[in-house]
Amino acid sequence: MNKVRITVLKTTFDAELATLYGAEGLDACPMLKEGQVFYADYAKPEGFHNGDFEVFFHPQE
Repeated sequence: MNKVRITVLKTTFDAELATLYGAEGLDACPMLKEGQVFYADYAKPEGFHNGDFEVFFHPQE
């Protein structure tokens, strides 16, 4: 199986939305940095969030 390349282009954090809808103490993700590159097939790449991986490879209908 071929792998796909996932590149982090931009990271953002909207404090207003986090205050309204997020859990208390929610802050920007410390794991993903702009320019990071991941290669993946059906297995989650090292350093990638479980939730993010689910969005890419197992979209909800």
